[in-house]
Amino acid sequence: MPLSRRLPKRGFNNARFATRYVTVNTKTLNQFEDGARVDETVLRASGLASGKGDGIKILGDGELTRKLTVCAQAFSAAARARIEKAGGVCEVVGKPAATPA
Repeated sequence: MPLSRRLPKRGFNNARFATRYVTVNTKTLNQFEDGARVDETVLRASGLASGKGDGIKILGDGELTRKLTVCAQAFSAAARARIEKAGGVCEVVGKPAATPA
């Protein structure tokens, strides 16, 4: 058998550079008061977003009955539609830029 078939194959894997979000569903946002501003620090303090991640992504599972201002790094299309249907606002905030060394 040729040497090229016997050696293990190696290649580039993009997993190291992928963006990993901590997900939060819209139905869990109903615990906040009407008109509240919900951002990453509030979600982590309330225990809705736990674990490591590059940011928060709001997913559209469940109905939202409160008018909220939600600040996150990403929104699904269904989540954005449900938040705006309830009279709320979606604000996309960026990840802080890394300072060059």
